[in-house]
Amino acid sequence: MKLDAYSHILPAPYFARMRELAVDRAMFKRWLELPALHDVDARLRMMDEFGDGYQQVLTLSSPPVELLAGPGESAALARLANTSMRELCDHRPDRFPAFVAALPMNDPDATMTELAHAIDDLGARGVQVFTNVGGRPLDDPEFAPVFDEMARRDLPVWLHPARGAAFADYAAEDTSAYEIWWALGWPYETSVAMARLVFSGLLERHPDIKIITHHLGAMIPCLEGRIGLGWSDQLGSRTAGEEYESLRRARLPKRPLEYFRRFYADTALSGSANGTRCGLDFFGADRVVFGTDCPFDPEGGPLYIRETIRVIDALDVTEAEREQIYHGTARRLMRLD
Repeated sequence: MKLDAYSHILPAPYFARMRELAVDRAMFKRWLELPALHDVDARLRMMDEFGDGYQQVLTLSSPPVELLAGPGESAALARLANTSMRELCDHRPDRFPAFVAALPMNDPDATMTELAHAIDDLGARGVQVFTNVGGRPLDDPEFAPVFDEMARRDLPVWLHPARGAAFADYAAEDTSAYEIWWALGWPYETSVAMARLVFSGLLERHPDIKIITHHLGAMIPCLEGRIGLGWSDQLGSRTAGEEYESLRRARLPKRPLEYFRRFYADTALSGSANGTRCGLDFFGADRVVFGTDCPFDPEGGPLYIRETIRVIDALDVTEAEREQIYHGTARRLMRLD
């Protein structure tokens, strides 16, 4: 069995409303090229290539709900997304055993209302948040109730990067060139969000919180030494006027690198064998879930699935560990058993 814990969808009713709300029509270029993103029949035909044992946990595709609608409308948009994903799961439970709730993060009260409704009434098995909310970091106290509540419920938070071309790579420029904002910016975004959650003390306050980072923890596993000996163990030594060392000691009784290892991560690395081995070595098989980023590949869906399976099947791990990665860890996190 293979449970794809990080695949993306734009359910047809939500996609139609999304197109009505979007100010920039050009932003739909990529999504319109991917029928499996919003056409469920095309998606099911694509999934057939991988046999009856392949299933997907549905997560809403970017952009974040809060980038499409202001606080007055985002709650209704999130509700539409979650209701539509629930309907897909009810229609084909053999293919879609679970979905992850979208939240209107620019409306704090509505966010908590939708979180409870999606989980208690619709049966969502977690929530998805993006690495920033309109440019605000996730360790902003306004967002703490989301993490507190998910820790209390013992269900996962899916963490997805959010960064666009308007986020320039240089101060002298207005936009990011050559899609650097995506290729390099998204891993940076995820890594920064992880760091802010670590140094704010979230993972000390909630040692068992389940946060699934997209793209196998982004830059963190690859920079283990820099983050450990270079940064965490020398925090404050490079910055005048900031008492980072005392702040760290007050919030983090353990070595900061240990908190980074408490995250979970998916295998959505566009078929990178080296990156997968690095991430698996950093997090361990009991914290890595099978995820593909379907359908955002050059073939519109099957290529990332095929390549990710190839990489996982070639890993030098025990069969028990491979089964953990393919479905065991995700099922445990979502309590699907």
